Amino acid sequence: MSFDELRLYIAAYSPVLMFLVIFLVFYFMIYRPQQAEKARRDDMLRNLHKGNKVLTLGGLYGEIVSLDGNTLELRIAEKVVIKAARSAVSVNLSQGKSAQETPGPSERLVERQIEEQKES
Repeated sequence: MSFDELRLYIAAYSPVLMFLVIFLVFYFMIYRPQQAEKARRDDMLRNLHKGNKVLTLGGLYGEIVSLDGNTLELRIAEKVVIKAARSAVSVNLSQGKSAQETPGPSERLVERQIEEQKES
């Protein structure tokens, strides 16, 4: 195979190679990380339980009072309980902890914000 034949061969398949490169970049830069994030979120939503402190997509901080399928009841203030969709939970602030453990910094911040709201 001569150099000219090799150049023609590469030129003939260059569009196919470009599509392959674009597909690989798309797969490794966009699709895989998105699937990993979806798996983490689904795992977090499956592992919600009573007593977890959470942040909703709407920006409400609260504690889960009860779970029933795809809905949950959230205590956002003293004597204020709202019903929300399980999928509305953005962050589980108690993730990896039981409800009986001492609160971490983020839970203390939420509790301090709730206390400040009570005082106002």
